Amino acid sequence: MRHRRSRTLGRTGEVPRLTGRLLVGTSGFAYRDWAPRFYPPDTRPSGWLAAYAARLPAVELNATFRRRPTPSAISAWVRATPAAFRFAVKAQRGAAVRALLATPEQSIAWLTEPLGGFGDRLGTVLLRVPAEIRRDGPWAGRDPAAADGRLAALLAAWPPAVPLAVELQDPSWHVDETFDALRTVGAAVCVTELDADATPPTVRMTGGFLYLRLRRSDYGTAELAAWAARIEPFLAGGSDVYAFFRHDPVGRAAELAIELEHLVSGGAVGRRFG
Repeated sequence: MRHRRSRTLGRTGEVPRLTGRLLVGTSGFAYRDWAPRFYPPDTRPSGWLAAYAARLPAVELNATFRRRPTPSAISAWVRATPAAFRFAVKAQRGAAVRALLATPEQSIAWLTEPLGGFGDRLGTVLLRVPAEIRRDGPWAGRDPAAADGRLAALLAAWPPAVPLAVELQDPSWHVDETFDALRTVGAAVCVTELDADATPPTVRMTGGFLYLRLRRSDYGTAELAAWAARIEPFLAGGSDVYAFFRHDPVGRAAELAIELEHLVSGGAVGRRFG
């Protein structure tokens, strides 16, 4: 089922009771150079995910962006993680683009067919529309209405039982027509922050959960505290929040994820590994 939709709650002087989960982590986990800063120095590659999942509640899978996951790979990922861990699966890039440009039913069926192997550990699928595909681009005859129709066809073909987040990288898509289309099917618009951004991005909720990609090279404590303050009202309203930091060469991203978790109500959310 789609995640339940919830409205944002206003902040008060009281500490909110957070009923949503903060599912925070990093983009990928298979980084040899994260030892010894994040992984113990003697951790083998086969043990990286288990070590990661012992400290963070979610991961955004990079491997699935390059190729569709095999049943054996999914089974190994599931075995390495506790029951409350969640995977955000990046849709394979070629099929994701074809789903928008040409063959939504066929491409989406191919993308989603193996995902049942994740069981309850499937948090959401992240489908990325690259920056070169503009809403007013030549692929749609430079007609935004035609582009909207292609997006609507993709969303209509998406199986309702598989939660979906969509990252539309070009700003031409960041319009009410796009947000309304996502809202109609309960899909989350991905909110991405980049080094080039002069101000934090607008946080919009179009589905029953938030999906954040925090892609700056680094964050100070004040910047993380500001994100914690933005996240907490959604958690207090019962909505889950996915937040993933950009991978880096030494493991700093994992430290940022842990720090954000601790800043959100003292780390009381997201660690429900019962």
